[in-house]
Amino acid sequence: MGQSRCSEGESEEPDRKPGLDPEMENQKVRVGESVFSVDRALLTRNCEYFRALFQSGMRECQQEEIHVKGLRARGFLVTLSVLNGERPILNGEEIIEAIECAAFLQVDALTKHLINIIHSDNCLLMYHTAATYGLWELYHSAALFIRDMYRDLEEDARCLPDELLQYVESLVPSTYVTVGTHSPTIKLLQDFQRTVCYLDEDEKEWKVLTDLPVDASTTMAGVTVLNNKLYIVGGVRDVTNQVVEPCFCYDPVIDTWSTFVSPQQLRYNFTLVGHEDYLYAIGGEYERTTMSSVERYKLSTCTWSFVSHLPRPAAGAACTKAMSRIFVCLWRPMDTTDIYEYVPSEDRWVHITALIRQHSYGHCMVAHRDNLYVMRNGPCDDFLRCMMDCYNLTTGQWTAMPGLYENSEGALFTAVVRGDSVFTVKRKMTLEYTIEDKKKWKPKKEMNGFPRIGSMWTFLLRLPKMGKLPRGQGVLNGYEQNLENNVYHQKSPPSQCTD
Repeated sequence: MGQSRCSEGESEEPDRKPGLDPEMENQKVRVGESVFSVDRALLTRNCEYFRALFQSGMRECQQEEIHVKGLRARGFLVTLSVLNGERPILNGEEIIEAIECAAFLQVDALTKHLINIIHSDNCLLMYHTAATYGLWELYHSAALFIRDMYRDLEEDARCLPDELLQYVESLVPSTYVTVGTHSPTIKLLQDFQRTVCYLDEDEKEWKVLTDLPVDASTTMAGVTVLNNKLYIVGGVRDVTNQVVEPCFCYDPVIDTWSTFVSPQQLRYNFTLVGHEDYLYAIGGEYERTTMSSVERYKLSTCTWSFVSHLPRPAAGAACTKAMSRIFVCLWRPMDTTDIYEYVPSEDRWVHITALIRQHSYGHCMVAHRDNLYVMRNGPCDDFLRCMMDCYNLTTGQWTAMPGLYENSEGALFTAVVRGDSVFTVKRKMTLEYTIEDKKKWKPKKEMNGFPRIGSMWTFLLRLPKMGKLPRGQGVLNGYEQNLENNVYHQKSPPSQCTD
């Protein structure tokens, strides 16, 4: 882990960030046996402890050297590296010491970084240590992660105190949810297939969660989840590509659809991603013209506004979030897939890396830990095969994944990561993979497929434990079709939906 501008012991004056007052003095801070020279402005902006101290007028804030007791130097060094924009990957002892600093100094940026690096190897340590030091945001986030992986972690989780184990078990796990491609309909002709469905992993069956609103379209729409709510923006009505203007939001907790205003620039075949308090509508098409414009919708004010354009026009760009960072794949002639990161705090796009593969471009991208997995068509534009490459954000290295990720239905171009598992869905089979380091995805469990034609949107939602889900008693795979009169009927009585 680099020390960036702050180093242990007496050091030269660090380089200052652009925009800081050049007259602002450095502050010496003693932690244990080490002394750090740190920009006072950096501490004031980011640490509630130092902000309160410097504004208190107490004698200590005028001292050349402030002695912070009860913390360890390595934890403080991690804190400084995060405040200077680094994203260190931490081992067990560093995690404990960083949590101590985050709790004592009240450093929100460090807490967020710790949340971003939760994974299966450190989640139990994060959870227990956060409970010990009262870092409740990290405590809750680690508990949710453990709940999502509870079947895999249950034996190891027995080492937790009973009250911590009970809290994990009280939470609702993430459920795999899918919606097919549908155009608006009219109420009298509401198609029973216009539904949002969830996967009952115990029964290995898809069940109906809710009906789509009659005016909603998922054909070339933007679909995403933010704060456990499903958002559908845009989409088209028919072959004329007339854009659907109302936008829709589904809250599974209260089982209610609501509408909100459309983007200023109508668009279809675009990418929608949720991040913090915003929805981002990235690129897309309008009147058969590919666009580079990007808009974001602020949930707290219910308003759309334009942000920095994409580096070039793009429609249906593959996008994912890793460690709370937004990444997008853009194609470039001569077999190149560029990966850009959008940095919200600076409102700019940053080129991260490029993948060059002959006659092959990235069509789907998912993230696991600090890895980006790019699924692409096979050589010579073979869209019935899927190959994959992994890019590690920490090392900046690409790794070619062995094998082809496909079945008889063709390529794998939709996937969702939960814990160490990847769920992929097609008409005949839903397959769960286990991610083994970054070298291989190993098939883990097969379940029934999603019996819908066309493209599919896949995501995770935390569904309520109790109460009747609106259409949840129906089992999708329990329907058979009478091909002569195009009438659907159930093979057997519907099963009861329970969580």
